[in-house]
Amino acid sequence: MKRSFSNSALTNVLKNAGVLRSLYKILSGSERLQKNKKNTQGLPHFTAAASFALMEEHMKFSVMLEQLSSGMLKSMGIFFLTLIFSLPLGLLIAFGRMSKNKILRTVMKVYISVMRGTPLMLQLLVVYFGPFYLFGMKIGGSYRFLAIIIGFALNYAAYFAEIYRSGIESMPQGQYEAARVLGYSKAQCFCHIIFPQVVKRILPSITNEVITLVKDTSLSFSLAYAEMFTIAKQIAASQTTFIPFVVAAIFYYVFNLVVAVAMETIEKKMSYYQ
Repeated sequence: MKRSFSNSALTNVLKNAGVLRSLYKILSGSERLQKNKKNTQGLPHFTAAASFALMEEHMKFSVMLEQLSSGMLKSMGIFFLTLIFSLPLGLLIAFGRMSKNKILRTVMKVYISVMRGTPLMLQLLVVYFGPFYLFGMKIGGSYRFLAIIIGFALNYAAYFAEIYRSGIESMPQGQYEAARVLGYSKAQCFCHIIFPQVVKRILPSITNEVITLVKDTSLSFSLAYAEMFTIAKQIAASQTTFIPFVVAAIFYYVFNLVVAVAMETIEKKMSYYQ
């Protein structure tokens, strides 16, 4: 009786074990299916989020390029207007520097010394705030750009004046005497004989100053003018990234490269005796 009972109990245990094993297989299979479903559902969701993030980053970069390009146009405006006013003004200052009038010569000498001996940023601040503190004039946003052009033109005219003076004084006196013998007046002698040779001699020095001017346009940020460097600094501060400075550096380099190539081409065309 005991043996038969033990056999029947053992049989029941084995049957129960088989049922539990089959239930475990079924449950484990259903769990795997649910996990696979979850994985397959999450995969396209992750891809969509990643693509949206990439599109957002691309839009941010394109907006940054657009803003920096607008700032570059303003920097180019400062550059060209400075050259337009400073080159002829520098020639007039050079004439005053070489004048026989001692007072005029002294005034021009002091002007050149002050312009070359003080920082350009300080000169911009003086030009902008000077009318208010000296004459009580109201200054606003419309005067900001004008003050930048005045400051840059006065500063670079001093450098160009010394370059002009060195080129004019390097010309031999025999050319002046030959022009006088041929019946040329002083103005005709300078315009037709002396000045073309002076331009040829001083062109490398002018090129150096022009290239420096491209980089000095960034000093306009001292008057809160939204040129390229100012915009790059604002974007970098708001987005906490260094990329705007890299893009601005590329813009400056390309602009300088174009200016250098253009000036080199002019220099080669004026080398007509080589």
